[in-house]
Amino acid sequence: MQIYKVGGAVRDRLLGKPVTDIDWVVVGATAEEMLAKGFRPVGSDFPVFLHPKSSEEYALARTERKSGRGYGGFTFHASPEVTLEEDLIRRDLTINAMAEDDQGVLTDPYHGQQDLENRLLRHVSPAFAEDPLRVLRVARFAARYAGLGFRVAPDTLELMRQLSESGELEALTPERSWKEISRALMEDHPQVFIQVLRDCGALKVLMPEVEALFGVPQPAAHHPEIDSGVHTLSVLEQAALHKQPLSVRWACLLHDLGKGLTPQSEWPQHIAHEHKGLKLIKQVNERFKAPRDCQELALLAGQYHTHGHRALELKPSTLAELLQNFDVYRRPQRFEEFIAACEMDARGRLGLEERAYPQADYLRGAATAARTVAVQPLLEQGFKGPELGEALKRERLKALKAYKEQYSQ
Repeated sequence: MQIYKVGGAVRDRLLGKPVTDIDWVVVGATAEEMLAKGFRPVGSDFPVFLHPKSSEEYALARTERKSGRGYGGFTFHASPEVTLEEDLIRRDLTINAMAEDDQGVLTDPYHGQQDLENRLLRHVSPAFAEDPLRVLRVARFAARYAGLGFRVAPDTLELMRQLSESGELEALTPERSWKEISRALMEDHPQVFIQVLRDCGALKVLMPEVEALFGVPQPAAHHPEIDSGVHTLSVLEQAALHKQPLSVRWACLLHDLGKGLTPQSEWPQHIAHEHKGLKLIKQVNERFKAPRDCQELALLAGQYHTHGHRALELKPSTLAELLQNFDVYRRPQRFEEFIAACEMDARGRLGLEERAYPQADYLRGAATAARTVAVQPLLEQGFKGPELGEALKRERLKALKAYKEQYSQ
């Protein structure tokens, strides 16, 4: 039995990055031998075991063969005869197909170290094209390592293009797709993930609503970058720069989908794109079964982001309605995330990335003013039921009028 550290732990050590998760592969062993040593089996698809003390994953060396469509359409074969090189060749990228023994001796049969030095994301073998999930994984790695100068090798991008055109991407489950998408959006350069998907033709398969934004112009006075798709990538870039949570990044990606529906005859104006985009945002939310907080914020940001930009001009009654729609009295954090999405949208414009966004503090102040209205005095006045609700609305509107007047002085 020989045990090797494999994959990301080896890659990140060579890159000088922190190593968090460690995966191990065991060559020359049987499942019975692993159980006899106290390892605990996990997973039904192929023999993976948890170490009795560290709980790290140890997988028996295995080969795999395509047996159906999609991510799960594989037959695995694990036996003591499978070599380390045979196990490594089934992996996605050369930089993930290296192994180290307990002495730190590197096994690198597919030149992963050289590709690390050359900053290339390259597939290990033609079998790469058998797994559609790898399109998303490679785009995610491109987003992770873009800051180090990594790019997708041209021949790998070509394989990704073939996969995108094969119909295999449609076989991915929403859960597997969302896992990759959500992880990619939380990388340092999530806009690179979307760009790579676009470069290989996967974006128009997975998110045609986002693909449709590219080539659609906006008024240059407000959007010096002009192209709606380019703007969306810039907004996503700003969200990452400002360390926004996943829900805000998801909202940033989807906020302008309605612009893809504007007839060319109306370009570069996009009247009512906020409302038109809601059905598209719902489609994308449902396609990937996004978590509820992501779905809700994306819809609210899509509908109201221009309200955010015009916050200082809004009538107190419109402001009151906005706060009510966000349920700021019970869910203040969601409104805070909406404000963040609006600010990222404003910053995601060419040359305006550093411009101040006073609307943010104004909206926070408005929410505070409305929330400070106490219910108890109204109860003491005898209001109850629907009448109490109406009285509370009136008092909040008064508070917002006073806030706006004070702000204007």
